[in-house]
Amino acid sequence: MKPIIEFCISNLANGAQKALEILERDSNVDVIEYGCLGYCTRCAEGLYALVNGEPVDGETPEELVDNIYEYLEENPMF
Repeated sequence: MKPIIEFCISNLANGAQKALEILERDSNVDVIEYGCLGYCTRCAEGLYALVNGEPVDGETPEELVDNIYEYLEENPMF
C-alpha cells in the first residue's frame, strides 16, 4: 500500500500545483485531487496537503514537498 497524498483543488490554484506535479512523478505515492478537503482555514492561510489523512503545510511548493517526504519518513506506514 502506497502513501496517499490528497490536494484540495482550491489549494492547487493557490500555488500547490507545482508540488502536485513533483509528487505525481514519484511512483511510490498515490496523489489525489479533490474539490474540497474541508480544511478551508488552512487552505486560505497557505499551501498544504493531506498525507495519509494528516495535514502537512509548506510556505512554498518545494517546502511542501520536502515536508511531505519528511512526514513520510517520520511516520512510516508499516
